[in-house]
Amino acid sequence: MSGRPPTEAERNQEATVYIGNIDDQVGDSLIWELMLQAGPVINVYLPKDRITQQHQGFGFCEFQSEQDADYASKIMNQIRLFGKPIRVNKASANKQRSLDVGAEIFVGNLDPLVDERMLYETFSRFGPLISQPKIARDDQFQSKGYGFVSFDSFEASDAAVEGMNGQFLMTKPCTVTYAFKKDGKGERHGDAAERLLASQAKKNNYSLQVAMANGF
Repeated sequence: MSGRPPTEAERNQEATVYIGNIDDQVGDSLIWELMLQAGPVINVYLPKDRITQQHQGFGFCEFQSEQDADYASKIMNQIRLFGKPIRVNKASANKQRSLDVGAEIFVGNLDPLVDERMLYETFSRFGPLISQPKIARDDQFQSKGYGFVSFDSFEASDAAVEGMNGQFLMTKPCTVTYAFKKDGKGERHGDAAERLLASQAKKNNYSLQVAMANGF
């Protein structure tokens, strides 16, 4: 039914919802049946602990269309399963709502048992994240030992780098630095130019919010 986990290239992120706060008693089939009420489901994946084979409280559901995923995030959010209200939102929604200023960090030397939820719980205490943390995984969905966390401000990412570099997650001390930019030129995020642009963008965003609040 859910099969093997889809790779990043195979999954349509715009048609995928993130599901959090899932009770231990909930399985793939129940999530599939629930989400089917919003539209045709392509894949349900709940990452499982390699030892216990128990899911880790969160997962993803890919729909046939972006419209179905939008609908699911509206009608399924806060529905109670075994007494716990699940969280359902578009996997890409956080990036759409928040400004990506380039405050992206690289977290390396990860213990194989460190998952996305642990990264979220560890790093979100430094400040708001613009998306769910991402762990690099192979085709068997096994961790490659590193991941990425994107904050909404450099104040938060600076604090995370300073506070977490060399700290233990599970059994290994993690390496926390700014991630390389995706343009392939070998430059890292967090440079002066990005910080200036982020500062200007926040000022403009604040001005826009003030204008909207005053009815302009």
